[in-house]
Amino acid sequence: GLSQYSSDPRTEWDLSAYSTREQVLEAVRNLRYKGGNTFTGLALTHVLEQNLKPDAGARLEAEKLVILLTDGKSQDDANLAAQTLKNLGIEIFAIGVKNADEAELRQVASEPLELTVYNVLDFPLLSSLVGKLTRVLCTRIKERSHKETTGSTVKDTPVNTGAQLSPTDLKISAVTSKSMHLAWSPPLRPPKKYRVVYFPSKGGTPKEVVLEGAVSSLQLSNLTSHTEYVVSVIPVYDTAAGDGLRGVTSTLPLSSPRSLRVSELSHNSLRLSWKAAQGATHYLVLCSAAPDGAED
Repeated sequence: GLSQYSSDPRTEWDLSAYSTREQVLEAVRNLRYKGGNTFTGLALTHVLEQNLKPDAGARLEAEKLVILLTDGKSQDDANLAAQTLKNLGIEIFAIGVKNADEAELRQVASEPLELTVYNVLDFPLLSSLVGKLTRVLCTRIKERSHKETTGSTVKDTPVNTGAQLSPTDLKISAVTSKSMHLAWSPPLRPPKKYRVVYFPSKGGTPKEVVLEGAVSSLQLSNLTSHTEYVVSVIPVYDTAAGDGLRGVTSTLPLSSPRSLRVSELSHNSLRLSWKAAQGATHYLVLCSAAPDGAED
């Protein structure tokens, strides 16, 4: 499976999309590079929420590995999202190119870092990593699979069974220019925690709130007015994550002054009056002459 990201992660193909090596290589050859920002935390959340679920081809018995390829420092909190994946038993390999932040790569990657962190000076040099990375990945999968089948680290990973692990019916209400209220119906099996991620749909720093599993509502505040927000509610269990809920809602525009009136005109002055805008602390008054008139 492969996803690209900037300020809006995009799944290129799911784990279940192709069944042969040739098909995957052909998909790679046809891949178009997506430029833009570097919201790595949002990308890792996308992988957990969209790519590592049964509907996308994730198998319960298979090892879960994420390979992060980045050429810059993240513009959001990548460590928090990475920690969530690692807590669920998902192993992260971090590969940096050019301007990648080595400290951030080491923070995001799983232990042992000497096997999971790589950094090269430019894109053509990535080819030098292929052989070693392939051997490491295959060895890690065999080691982890062997441990689980021999019983030394058997994990009680629940199957993602829709209503059992996933909340439903996300309702967004009481929307103002700066806030909105979220509420949802909890799954049959209460999660350990919820991760609520929200960000402007046209790009902006994602923010995250972590709630206890017994809570099923949240008030978002300090939002930007007249802005479309994407909201995700993700249930997190000890060894798995349920399907996330997603909603899109726009905050209201700030209230405007109304009923502008002009009075007391003279050769060099005029009086303006208007109905106040609710919540306004100041007004900026701009006066401009007609196009063929005098200067402003």
